[in-house]
Parts: sequence; structure tokens; C-alpha cells
Amino acid sequence: MPEPHVNLTRRQILGIGGAFGLLTTASLAGAATLARRPATTGAELRTAAALPPPYQVPLPLPAVARPVSTDGGTDRYEIVQRETSAEVLPGLRTPLWTYGGSFPGPTIEARRGRPVTVTHRNELPVPTVVHLHGGRTPADSDGYPTDLVLPAAWPQAPQTMPGMPGMDGAGGHAGGTGTGMADPRAVTSRLRRDYTFPNDQRPTLLWYHDHRMDFTAPALWRGLAGLHIVRDDAEDALGLPAGPHEIPLMITDRAFTADGALTYPSLDPALRDRPGVTEPHLAGVLGDVVLVNGAPWPVHETDAARHRLRLLNASNARHYELEARTEDGRRLDLVQIGADQGLLAAPVTHRSLPVAPAERYDLVVDFAAAPVGSLVRIVNRLGTGRTRDVMAFRIARPAPADDSRIPPRLATDLPDWRREDAVRTRDFAFRAGRTNGGHGWLIGGRPFDPARTDVTVPLGDTEIWRLIADVHHPVHLHLVGFRILTRGGRPPLPHDAGLKDTVSLRPGESAEIITRFDGYRGRYLFHCHNAEHEDMGMMANLEVV
Repeated sequence: MPEPHVNLTRRQILGIGGAFGLLTTASLAGAATLARRPATTGAELRTAAALPPPYQVPLPLPAVARPVSTDGGTDRYEIVQRETSAEVLPGLRTPLWTYGGSFPGPTIEARRGRPVTVTHRNELPVPTVVHLHGGRTPADSDGYPTDLVLPAAWPQAPQTMPGMPGMDGAGGHAGGTGTGMADPRAVTSRLRRDYTFPNDQRPTLLWYHDHRMDFTAPALWRGLAGLHIVRDDAEDALGLPAGPHEIPLMITDRAFTADGALTYPSLDPALRDRPGVTEPHLAGVLGDVVLVNGAPWPVHETDAARHRLRLLNASNARHYELEARTEDGRRLDLVQIGADQGLLAAPVTHRSLPVAPAERYDLVVDFAAAPVGSLVRIVNRLGTGRTRDVMAFRIARPAPADDSRIPPRLATDLPDWRREDAVRTRDFAFRAGRTNGGHGWLIGGRPFDPARTDVTVPLGDTEIWRLIADVHHPVHLHLVGFRILTRGGRPPLPHDAGLKDTVSLRPGESAEIITRFDGYRGRYLFHCHNAEHEDMGMMANLEVV
């Protein structure tokens, strides 16, 4: 996806704070030199297989997982991580790595305050780590990248982890072309691990995915992602569209070989030893096929009623700007009722909506304005050719009755953090730079090191973080949600409303966020959720004490 060249105004520089802004302007110029493709989010892979026309394949709905036990006030699930194949493109079989044999994996339906324990069994050929993205989770279940679940035949995890790959395509281990990294705090297990999620958080759409150090991006690409929805009684009582009119939509992009296999530019296709991707894709991997819930450009047959669309951009690097268009060219309102971390205080209406990797949006779209028998297309304004299409809804019949509503007041439990509540302000630059003798992606000028503590925060402290990017970086904080205070010294944008855990920084853009570090003590992460960027060093450690 093309991005504009980096160009900071003086107002933007001053908007993120004096000397930090001036220093980072020089850093941006250096980043443009170091990053071989600074003006784009990677290069697009091309599919060799025959592709179906848009809006022919039915939209799959992810299966809801069934607990194996509900004793003792905890819902317990078992998920086997295993290889399988599925008919993603009509008439072809695609090998996948899956949770429970499907892509997306099974959806976990949880209630606020009721714990869930998921036992993951790893029957894949490589180690894995499970992270519940957006979860308010104790550190030992958060999915730290070196807390590996080893497959049965894998040798015991060494103290030295793989080195970060460079932007010249060089990866390595200790003794190889890179620099090995020791993590004395890593906790590995053999074959299985229990992850416990208290769900003591606002109702929202979360998602779980692999988070193995250096290999998150290709594992996501192969299918290791699923949904986790938290609900509560207050949300249930609002009268929002529900049942068949509430639809989860996991949007991804992929590319395929002629026989239907996924294509991905790994330096080590086995994902065992050498991390990294080939040079054209160092800024991120893009596919030319848009999948929704694992199906290419699908269509969903429904009635002319309000629908609640639970959107997740689970793509590695692709950004979308979504619109809902009728066949006569009218744009339907996208009424945002929720963000990454739950319901907004009041609805916000959009005509188009930008969605960065890992962001979630909770929308209501009213199909009553579309004639019966017509299509409402969801399109991507940032796409070209076939990546401009996403999916469609076929309005097959009138709604028998639609008693759903969008209340003018949605939530009253949003935190009211104020700027004066912050006990400290921190500055972070997200940019390209040198790592392990090559080039990678850095936070504050340093690549990720699991043995280094980058930020220490006392439990309960409120902080402001000032972030700046050279190119597109969707920045994600583990453990906590945050509010966006400013963008480039100006008020946040309409789609920044509510409580978030991922902020999309555009090229040359700054933002201020505010959060309170409560919940749990322990080691957590913050990182770029362009998955190739995080694999190439753009992560940092956050210690809550």
C-alpha cells in the first residue's frame, strides 16, 4: 500500500515536545536512508492460482468453542494447534497451521469477571506462544515471546534465542551472522500449556494469536489467529443488534501458489532457524487476495436490518479504509459503537473508516436503506485492483422485525484520566535503524532484547507516552488500554474515540496517549503490530512493579 513520504511540519514537531521532536526529525531522515523502502508498507505478493470473482464464496462464521468444564467458576477449554488443509480458494487445498483445525480458530465467548483457562497443545512442527491481544492478563499467561510451548520432538530450548534479522535479509543465531540473545527469564513447557484469562475487563472483541519471538509474522500468515469475545449484562441490555445480526469479521490478506498453498517470503520456510523475509518485503508482507473469516471476497446473505459488525484487521501489514456502498453508489453510515477496548461513551458516525493491523472496530450498519435483492459492498479505499474489494452483503429479504437500537449513551465506565493525573511523560521513536550488523526496526534507537528492561512502571501509575513514527507503525501496548490525547499536536481524529490498545501512526506522525498501568505486575511488551516489523526488532519490554 503506498504511503506518503515523511514530512514533518514545525507544528507537528512542537506538538510532541520540544527537543524530542527536533531530535526525531534527524532520526527520520536517517530512517529514510536505512529503510530501503521507506515510502511503502512492503511489496505485494502475487497469486499464481485461479481466483474466484468477488462475492461468490459464502462468508464463513467462526465456530464457537465449547468448554470442556465449567466447574469452580472457571470455563476451561482445550485447543490443539495442528496442521491441516482447507479449501480457501474454490477447488484447491491450502495447508494451514491452525487452532483447533480451522482458520480462524474457534471463538471463545467469555463473560466479564468469569475466568477462562485454555489448555493449548502444540502439535505443530515448531514452538509456539499464545497471546490474547487486548487481554488484561497476568504476565505468566500473556504470551511473552520466549515463553515457548515446544512440540514433542523439539530439542530443549537453549538459553540463547535467535538473533534479530537485519533489513538486508540477514538473520542468525549466536555464532552465526546475527547476535544471539539470552533470556534467563524464559519459561518453556513441553507440548502443552495452560493460559488463564481473568476477563476482568470491559466487554469487547479480543483476539488470540501466535507471538513466538522472530517468527510471529509467518505463523500469523499460516493461520494462527482466533477471536475471544468478552460480554457483560450491561452491554446485553442496550438492545444492540444481536444473534444472526451480530457478525464477527476477521480481515486478512494472503497470496497463493498455483496449487493453492500460501506463499510467504521467509528466509527459512521451515520457520526453525533463520528468521526474516526477503529484501522486497522488509517493510511488511502484503497479499493480493483479501480474506474475510478465511474466505476470499465473500458474500453474506441477510435481511434488511441493522447489523453489528465486529471488525478485526488481522493482516500482517496491510491497512484498510473501509466503506459500505450500495449498488447505486450511496455510502451507508458506519456507526461506531466500540473501539479496541470496548464500547464508546456515545456513537460516532463515519462514512469511511481507516483500520490498521490489530485494530478492532465495533460498528452498526443499517441495511434497511438497501433494496431487497441488491448488494452492499464493503470496499477498501486504499486498495487497488482486486484488493479494493473486501466482501459484500446480499440483502435477500425484508427484515421481519427489527427491534434493535443504537442508544445515544453507550457506556458510563470509561476512565476519565486527565493530563494532570500523569506522574511522568515518556518519548518513543519508532523508526528504521541498525540491528546486529544489519538493518531492522527500532524503538528508541534500540532493537528488542528480551533480557533488557526498557521501561519500569510502578503498578497504578498514570503516564503519558509521546510516540513518533518514520513510516506506518500500528503501536500496541500489552496489559492496558489507553486514550489518544493528540495527533501531531492537534485533537485526536473521530475514529480515535474510546479506549484503545493499538494506535495507528501514519508516516511522520506523532501522537500522545495516556494510560494507567493497573491490573498486574510482571513483564509485558509494547511493539509495532506490523508483524514483520516486530519480528525485526520493533518490540520493547515493559516491567510493571
